[in-house]
Amino acid sequence: MKLCNWMLLALAFLIIYFISNASATPGIATFYTNYRPSACYGNQDEGVMIGAASDPLWNNGAICGKYFTVRCTGPTNPYPKSCKGKNSVRIKIVDHCPGCGGTLDLSKEAFAAIADPVAGRIKIDYS
Repeated sequence: MKLCNWMLLALAFLIIYFISNASATPGIATFYTNYRPSACYGNQDEGVMIGAASDPLWNNGAICGKYFTVRCTGPTNPYPKSCKGKNSVRIKIVDHCPGCGGTLDLSKEAFAAIADPVAGRIKIDYS
């Protein structure tokens, strides 16, 4: 009986893991360092685990205040060790990055939590 319960529990965790990974959207992340003023909050301090949305996500500011979980999935350049394991970071969208060349522009602190800033630009999954 105990073995059956453990197997069901393990199966539940696997299902949750695959569903959460399947719902992530691939993209590109860069980083920035001047956080204020922001397009969403002006000079209000929103902390450092923040990000800016690219034009396709911006939607006239409707994305302001939304949270995303971001995970580095690999390099976009020859820098081989860009990702810091399978770490993820939760960011709040506080700004707009028109023409920023990525999907999300992360604060340097958020970027550094998942990747080496020397990489400059990384592949990500976000949800």
